[in-house]
Amino acid sequence: QVQLVESGGGLVQPGGSLRLSCAASGNIPISYTMAWYRQAPGKQRDVVASITRTGSTNYADSVKGRFAISRDNVKNTVYLQMNNLAPEDTAVYYCKMNAYYSYEQWWGQGTQVTVSS
Repeated sequence: QVQLVESGGGLVQPGGSLRLSCAASGNIPISYTMAWYRQAPGKQRDVVASITRTGSTNYADSVKGRFAISRDNVKNTVYLQMNNLAPEDTAVYYCKMNAYYSYEQWWGQGTQVTVSS
């Protein structure tokens, strides 16, 4: 099993920045993709950004140019740098890990991000 723990969420004013962290522990596979999702009240959970072991990234159109995903393979940690935040970014943000060569996937418990003046 893999455990994922998110941190770094909180309250920030519009235009501000936050950096989320997701630390993985347990039986971590050698090859895996990591991603950040978010879910606002009354809305579905959607992917925000993803990153492979070698650093290839993909972003939702709504966050391109503002958010950046990165990973530290030594620490088994993925980050989401969020800049120029807006109220519509308010959501619970979830970390997800997917093994490359199996069906296995794991979710964190989420961290709340609130953007408000």
